[in-house]
Amino acid sequence: MSEKEEDVKLIGSWASPFSRRVEMALKLKGVPYDYSDEDYLVTKSPLLLQLNPIYKKVPVFVHKGKVLLESHLILEYIDQTWRRNPILPQDPYDRAMARFWAKFVDEQVTLIGFRSLIKSEEIDVAIKEAQELITYLENEITGKMFFGGETIGFLDMVVGSMIPFCLVRGWEGMGIDMIPKEKFPELNSWIEKMKEIEIVRECIPNREKNIEHMMKIVGRIKAASKAA
Repeated sequence: MSEKEEDVKLIGSWASPFSRRVEMALKLKGVPYDYSDEDYLVTKSPLLLQLNPIYKKVPVFVHKGKVLLESHLILEYIDQTWRRNPILPQDPYDRAMARFWAKFVDEQVTLIGFRSLIKSEEIDVAIKEAQELITYLENEITGKMFFGGETIGFLDMVVGSMIPFCLVRGWEGMGIDMIPKEKFPELNSWIEKMKEIEIVRECIPNREKNIEHMMKIVGRIKAASKAA
């Protein structure tokens, strides 16, 4: 179908793991879309505020005039609307577990991950906490090509966009090797497999630019915490 027939729009940000994972899904499905990049941490466009007045964040997904927010919901909608190249497991239990681990990544790993970036006075404790959580993902990927099985899927997009292509960049900027190969061999092997996939490479932010961006976010969070 042509882009006009699909009528898909995505408001995102080049550095947002939440919008980059949506792009991965659209590219995997072969769905053409109109993309608008927002520097929403600096300023929020009238369109973003109009379409997402509650959270005022990306991604914002629009299909035939219908607006969807929250990346997990958007990924599921994409999978159910365009059936080719399914990203969620077909088995009900596997599908539920994919959702469980995705929530774990975005809520637990992300929270502790950012804490490790801003708690410089407690850095050893923060690193230990983050690595304890990442160990669960190391165990989950062991013996598999991808979290989704033989091909990239929902959980691969969530984990990939958040950890190696977002949080790791922040850790690198602080000189921290949070996922050393000797401690997390399976996860590192999976990361290399992800980089080999064209649709993933197209959605990976530039490393140097992303590290700089993450350091700016860390600086803002630290400044805000001091002012509070």
